Amino acid sequence: MSLTILTCAVTGGDDSVQRHPQLPVTPRQIAEASIDAAKAGAAIVHIHVRDPNTGKASMDLDLYREVVDRIRSASVDVVINLTTGPGGRFVPSLTSTNGFDNGSNVRPPEERVRHIVELKPEICSLDMGSLNFGKGALINTQAQIEVIAASITEAGVKPELEIFEPGHLALAQKMISQGTIPRDSFLQFALGIPWGAPATAQMLSYFMGAMPHGMQWSAFGVGRAEFKIVAHAFLMGGHVRVGLEDNFFLEKGVEASTNAQLVDKASKIIGLLGGELATPQNARKILGLV
Repeated sequence: MSLTILTCAVTGGDDSVQRHPQLPVTPRQIAEASIDAAKAGAAIVHIHVRDPNTGKASMDLDLYREVVDRIRSASVDVVINLTTGPGGRFVPSLTSTNGFDNGSNVRPPEERVRHIVELKPEICSLDMGSLNFGKGALINTQAQIEVIAASITEAGVKPELEIFEPGHLALAQKMISQGTIPRDSFLQFALGIPWGAPATAQMLSYFMGAMPHGMQWSAFGVGRAEFKIVAHAFLMGGHVRVGLEDNFFLEKGVEASTNAQLVDKASKIIGLLGGELATPQNARKILGLV
């Protein structure tokens, strides 16, 4: 029987702390949430950091370092996956030429990948394209992606390619064929994000048919689609992701108080469907990290 890798995305970067106070914010809270998720069955933890004073997304290297050091010094094993997504949000001014409005945080690619080069997690995310998002857009051009990918490769870190819609997979295939991105990268299909790919079995079937043969892949759904996509991805032979970055509810009207609760529910779904979760060491073997 094949094993299923479960990733937990513990906090994300959306400005949602005021609405959902269960989100971990400080480095200690993020690290403890990651450790608890690992104890509940997550093989990988996907990590953003937040300003401890405001709760807003941060790119501070020292915050990443504290989170990573706390997890690495814990007695629980887990694969660390750091984001490179922050630094790509663009909100255009509606009144000035080439203007930025409040909420933009566009940074040079080298700055977006600095913590990867410094801390060398086993995995890091790599957004494979742009997407309309809220009042603005997440901007990831091919030139930006190439710079980030080169730094990831030089650091010896495996990229997890974030695919938000079919065009992102097409670009990933092109860059893999050119050798810009490693062929053994891990694919992560993000489903149900507004203006991206819908959270349906049909969409997953399309991605499975279009992706390069033999690549390891995972999928997640946001909001109410989270656990539906856990089941679909497992039954289609993929890996899964849950966490407070993507969804705050255990069921309709019942908020999760911790990431570990979401991991535990996903674990039970996989078990009821006849599956078994991969340990962190299993995940390393599956993904070629050892």
